[in-house]
Amino acid sequence: MPERPGTSEPLRDALQWFGFPLRTIRERTKKIQNPNNMETNPELIPISEHNGNKAVSARELYKFLDVKERFSNWFERQLQYGFTENVDYAGCKEFNTLANQELTDYALTLGCAKEISMIQRSEKGKQARQYFIECERRVKEQSAHQLPQTFAEALMLAAKQAEQIEQQTRQIELQAPKVLFADAVATSDKSVLVSELAKILKQNGIEIGQNRLFIWMRENGYLCCRGEYYNQPTQKAMELGLFELKKTAISKPDGTLLVSVTTKVTGKGLIYFVSRFLNQAA
Repeated sequence: MPERPGTSEPLRDALQWFGFPLRTIRERTKKIQNPNNMETNPELIPISEHNGNKAVSARELYKFLDVKERFSNWFERQLQYGFTENVDYAGCKEFNTLANQELTDYALTLGCAKEISMIQRSEKGKQARQYFIECERRVKEQSAHQLPQTFAEALMLAAKQAEQIEQQTRQIELQAPKVLFADAVATSDKSVLVSELAKILKQNGIEIGQNRLFIWMRENGYLCCRGEYYNQPTQKAMELGLFELKKTAISKPDGTLLVSVTTKVTGKGLIYFVSRFLNQAA
């Protein structure tokens, strides 16, 4: 008894090596052996290939729809609905063995064939439309689960996947210094004055000075607006860890002690405000 056709041993080994489950390979072997067929049953309207895409012969569709007028007149009338040459359809030739001559035909995309069927407003048109909807669904399904059909295609797929992994790795390497810098700043014990934050923002293309930055922080609820806590962090800002208060004791000539409070931006706050201003500018 002859062996049933299946995936060749080298291709099967390659597919397994590239990570395809053996069960998946077995289930889809029939589709690989006969990739152009939409169904195992006879097609309602034949589906062929044109420039690597699924296509429908306009004459075959015309024949199925049982149109009474001449093909050339009928097709010319369909073009009035806005179909574009070399996008929705392309001219081609069909050899008629009975007439022993070449006939003008058109390769229609599945979408174009579906729309032409719909505008016929007939029972046959309705059947054809439903058929092409199902054909489109199957094409999408096949594309989503397409396995390589030859050893060369398997190698090409592996090379493409390796290139994608290499690009992702390169991107991670490029971003790593920025991530490390941000982590280092955010966890640093050092803090900066608001005036220094303004300088950093200016170096990053944000035109703002110390006074305007203080105003912005007050208006946006990061610093208090009045009273003895003027320009000191709000409760919200302190909970976010954006600021710290630096207290300095100053001895006056009369012997009394004056405590000066300075608002400083933490490492976490530095990253927070720079990111916020850059995102607003983007």
